[in-house]
Amino acid sequence: MTARARVLLIAEAANPEWVSVPLIGWWLSRALSKIADVHVITQIRNRDAFLRAGLIEGEDFTAINSEKIEARSHQLASMLRMGEGKGWTTLQAFQSLTYSYFEHLVWQQFGDNIKNGRYDIVHRITPMSPTSPSPIARKCEAAGVTFVIGPLNGGVPWPQQFGAERRREREWLSYVRDAYKLLPGRNSTLAAAKAIIVGSRHTESEIPNRYRDKCVYISESAVDLSRFWLLDELSGWIRCFWVVGFLLNPVGRAFPVDVTGGGQGRAL
Repeated sequence: MTARARVLLIAEAANPEWVSVPLIGWWLSRALSKIADVHVITQIRNRDAFLRAGLIEGEDFTAINSEKIEARSHQLASMLRMGEGKGWTTLQAFQSLTYSYFEHLVWQQFGDNIKNGRYDIVHRITPMSPTSPSPIARKCEAAGVTFVIGPLNGGVPWPQQFGAERRREREWLSYVRDAYKLLPGRNSTLAAAKAIIVGSRHTESEIPNRYRDKCVYISESAVDLSRFWLLDELSGWIRCFWVVGFLLNPVGRAFPVDVTGGGQGRAL
């Protein structure tokens, strides 16, 4: 019988009670726990949700308290984004700048175990943003431990035709979105990673050519089909309307789509 890999999962955002990236972090960590011996490292804000889900602190997961930096950074970013639900690039920029502190604390607590070979793989699941370097990547490489990052899934550039919407959303930093490629640590993170999981072709296109052979494409981030109680009752083809936003196929099968709407907020 092949021994299960010993994996240290870094999922700063992972929460079964939230949505978006934290929920992705949670379900990916749970899926990996079925095929490997994993220990999850997450941020302290997720601790209570992990406990309510039945995980054992110290055995299944460790909660890192990085609020000293992250709480203040979030407060400042919230003010600068100029409104709830706006300025997402501003919020992400602050998160990218402070994430290194989280990994600094991770290394303080787990560095010796990594160097001593307790883990075969260190896998950073979240943050998913490619704008957040991982200082721990080079340290894992130096210790001879495989480092994996992803799925990375950044946003796409704003189309020129949507300038008014861009300004209304307070996306000022989106005008210089490529500046993240100059961040200290980005190149060393990609260089040290043994595998770079990408969640979109656009994200893959922004990985430097010299690292493309490391990329593993996983279309989007998937969903847990057990959360959709109608799955067993659905059969054949499903017709639906896509009016605005994004289309999610919860049943994992192909279906035709009636696209309605003219774009740029025009009325139907």
